[in-house]
Amino acid sequence: MARLTSDAREHNEQAVRAAMDRLLAGDLPSGGKCDLKTLAAQAGVSRTAFYPKKNRDGTTRPGPYQHLAEEFERRLTTLQDAGQITDPRAAQIERLKTQVAELKERLARRDEALTELTEFKTLAVSRLAAQHQEIERLREQAAGAGNVRRLPAARSSTAPFGSCS
Repeated sequence: MARLTSDAREHNEQAVRAAMDRLLAGDLPSGGKCDLKTLAAQAGVSRTAFYPKKNRDGTTRPGPYQHLAEEFERRLTTLQDAGQITDPRAAQIERLKTQVAELKERLARRDEALTELTEFKTLAVSRLAAQHQEIERLREQAAGAGNVRRLPAARSSTAPFGSCS
């Protein structure tokens, strides 16, 4: 692997910083996120340059642009903590999560109301059935006693006594 010259490294760092500023300002490419992968693609550098490297003896050394990756993550976290979400996808995900939570709450309230109404309907129907049975029983009892007389039907041509008409 070829070593970077100091001029090439400085140029790449400037490109990474410029891409970092664009991403953190919300200028994301189509299909991109506000992450290291998109940062590397926008800056034109290898993504592996943002991660630590292993020496042949097994020890680790920092990647050439690891300090920029840490700066990017730190700035991104600061913006997110301040309530500024630079990634429209992340904002959409948060909005949808909030909307799903609200809909679940509404659904739970509706289910509860539906249960209450179903219980009320069952109680009302059972009371009506009991009242109907009681009316039928009283009619049978009255018909069987024989001491109940029917009142004559009112004549339609004359007004009943005490009428205001």
